[in-house]
Amino acid sequence: MPYENKKIVGVVGGGAMGRGILQLFAEAGHEVRVFDAAENAAEKAGLFVAGMIGRAVDKGRYTRDQGEALIARVKPAVALSDLAGCDIVIEAIVEDIGVKQKVFAAIEDVVSEQAIIVSNTSSLVVAEIAAKCRQPGRIAGLHFFNPVPLMKVVEIIAAVRTSAATVESLRGLVAGTGHRAVITADQPGFLVNHAGRGLYTEGLRVLEERVAAPADVDTLMREAAGFRMGPFELLDLTGLDVSGKVMESIYQQFQHEPRFRPSSLVRPRIAAGLFGRKTGEGWYAYDALSKKIAPDEACAAPLLPAGLKLWIDDSADDRESIAALASAAGVERVGSSAEADLLVVQFWGWDASGYAVDKGLDASKLVALDPLPGLDKRRTLMLSAVTTPGARDAALALFGTGGARLTLINDSCGFVVQRILATIVNIAADIAQRGIASIADIEDAVRLGLGYPQGPLSWGDRIGGARVLTILQNMQAVTGDPRYRPSPWLTRRVRLGLSLLTPEAQR
Repeated sequence: MPYENKKIVGVVGGGAMGRGILQLFAEAGHEVRVFDAAENAAEKAGLFVAGMIGRAVDKGRYTRDQGEALIARVKPAVALSDLAGCDIVIEAIVEDIGVKQKVFAAIEDVVSEQAIIVSNTSSLVVAEIAAKCRQPGRIAGLHFFNPVPLMKVVEIIAAVRTSAATVESLRGLVAGTGHRAVITADQPGFLVNHAGRGLYTEGLRVLEERVAAPADVDTLMREAAGFRMGPFELLDLTGLDVSGKVMESIYQQFQHEPRFRPSSLVRPRIAAGLFGRKTGEGWYAYDALSKKIAPDEACAAPLLPAGLKLWIDDSADDRESIAALASAAGVERVGSSAEADLLVVQFWGWDASGYAVDKGLDASKLVALDPLPGLDKRRTLMLSAVTTPGARDAALALFGTGGARLTLINDSCGFVVQRILATIVNIAADIAQRGIASIADIEDAVRLGLGYPQGPLSWGDRIGGARVLTILQNMQAVTGDPRYRPSPWLTRRVRLGLSLLTPEAQR
């Protein structure tokens, strides 16, 4: 296996992240050395990597000779001084700023002046780690995700005094492993955790407002938006104790920015030990780490009432398709809302009750249908605060025709999928506004690091930047909450008629 630009890579810390980093760079053709202050930890890390490579040999990824050559590249270090010849040293130890500063100072005493020293920190300020170092220009963050060999994205965190040459060296090193290197400024949450706040915080906000149950929110994000998991499934996977701390940390570090406001629902659940899969119960109950999925009972469609009279709002985006559905079902359409038994409306960012009042419609007969494109796999129906059971059942019967899957929610500005996606797009726009990362890096980091079906700014273009802006503006108008204020970056591009993927002008 020919390799170019081989390096000697040192890893300090033989835990889960350290072992993954060792495996990644050994398989990329580099000599790797691992040091851990705990007794026998370095040897155990080497044995773990050997076992993983052995499995790859058994699966046919490598020949026996290739596997042995890869394993030979991993060398446990007895003392930190054994890392003296390393071209780069990656620290992967406890998230404690004082401990990291001491370790970095010790590494500087050992390695050459040309060696790069990086931290795998996920939450600490890299500039603060570098502050105690003699050469802060060679200090950076190199944030991997677990499991390291499988998660194909790595964040390169450029601290305030990190040199451009250090960043470029790290970019080339990461690229040689087959992973995607994304460059991010030394800001709270860096890039991936920062961009991921929208799904969590807005999902929790939906629950706070009693718009829908966790299972309904997750179902909508999976089936209607194409996500692998909804926010509550992800919180159970990562552990609410861990995610809760990250939400609080980012909110505090961003000076109580309303976009990142944590939910009051989290702390009582952490106190109760409802962390998720690892405790057997979170938002869901688990048996042998498998979610117990209840049948979808939210919207079993009743029979269409005889003689139903339907009125469709003239401004509804899907007016023609709703009319065709009604015609196929034999439902009579009327031209006056006063004559109708069921009023069907569609909107962006409003709530059903407010829309009824603004348009002079009878809220007791009104049901809203989410017009977001691509939601035909699962339709979302929203009730006003006073929608009658009769109007509700008529809407369920009509839109459930042919076995269509439905989710019924309570009154909400922006439905569920609209508001979550708009929040995700808005946070990504603000990341671009602040220059934390490039558009291309934002897109790839979110797809690879968070597993979203597409990047956040691509989502914005798919929905339409103008629609995203409308959703945010209307949500802010209804709630008065500054968390929904649109990013100026988003607003400017919409006003100029630009794609959200359009890069900044070169200066």
